[in-house]
Amino acid sequence: MDFDLNEEQKILQRSAADFLKKECPKERVRRIEETEEKYSPDLWRKMADLGWMGLHLPEQYGGTGWSFLSMAVLLEEMGYNICPGPFISTTLLGCVPLLHAGTEDQKQAILPGVASGDLILTLALAESDRGYEPSTLKVSGVRSDESWVIDGVKLFVPDALSADHILCVARTSAASEPGAGLTLFRVEKDHPGVTVTPLKTIARDNQCEVAFDHVRLGPESVIGPVDEAWPAVKAALDRAAVGRAAEVVGAMRATLDMTVAYAKERVQFGRPIGSFQAIQHYLADMWVDMLGTRNLVLQAAWKLSTGEPADREVSMAKVRAGRMGRKATTVGHRIFAGIGFTMEHDLHLYHRRTVAADFAFGDSDSYHERVARALGL
Repeated sequence: MDFDLNEEQKILQRSAADFLKKECPKERVRRIEETEEKYSPDLWRKMADLGWMGLHLPEQYGGTGWSFLSMAVLLEEMGYNICPGPFISTTLLGCVPLLHAGTEDQKQAILPGVASGDLILTLALAESDRGYEPSTLKVSGVRSDESWVIDGVKLFVPDALSADHILCVARTSAASEPGAGLTLFRVEKDHPGVTVTPLKTIARDNQCEVAFDHVRLGPESVIGPVDEAWPAVKAALDRAAVGRAAEVVGAMRATLDMTVAYAKERVQFGRPIGSFQAIQHYLADMWVDMLGTRNLVLQAAWKLSTGEPADREVSMAKVRAGRMGRKATTVGHRIFAGIGFTMEHDLHLYHRRTVAADFAFGDSDSYHERVARALGL
């Protein structure tokens, strides 16, 4: 069995690593996270010029038509370099529902703008209980003559402050079956009645509250069949979860690299601390954990690329990345000791993001339950 990347993916991996090393140093990451938008338009434009925004979009919409597995390869490099910006929000949370359920006119109106870097998208899903299951969604969409009226509040909407369009999942009818009764609406961020409020988070990323106060939308704003949005939303969530897990793999690899280098140069009791068995075992475990997580992530990404059922693989990758990412950066702090606990140290950037990633698009408990269901429990 060949588990290696193909030549195109290797080229993508090397070129992304070279670009991000140059364009995304940690000093720039720190400056960007202090801004209100949490991303750099200049860096975003350069990424778009490389074709990253349209990497998995079909060619007729300005993309290159590569697989989601290639997206996972790119996202690992972005995680390694902590590349800030609304990449997952736009390319996965925003584009995937459109690809799955949008009309041809809707796709042509939006997706080429995404591929060129001119449009930023996001998905408004979670509400007050932070759940990502359809049963937790209560923001309402009510038909009024030929229009729809949206009322309610969405929480933890990623990159909403930077987005041009927000895809809002609203309940348009009561339904006993999970996933039924939900409809997807495209809303412009500046539409009357829409209020976007930034939230303070541990990762200092662009998470927002989005309030919809009697927002009136025309029928052209509906994406996909009324009351049947959940399959398209779940497709986006699965890919976003695996994409975030791929970023965590990159963060784990970066943590391992910097910790191994430190263990070789830090001298204690007359010799490098990497010569002590306890430190060696810590780092060996970190390497094994990283490789095991990467294999699960790539397996899930491959299954999503082929269109095969991937609920089990997505769930295992998300659970593993959530746990192992936090473990890796925590162990890194132990090895670096005092210096690693200063906010100026790069390890803090990775630790805060791995903690936040564990809760992104559903916490580990919800994905554990999905794995249990896959076992028939």
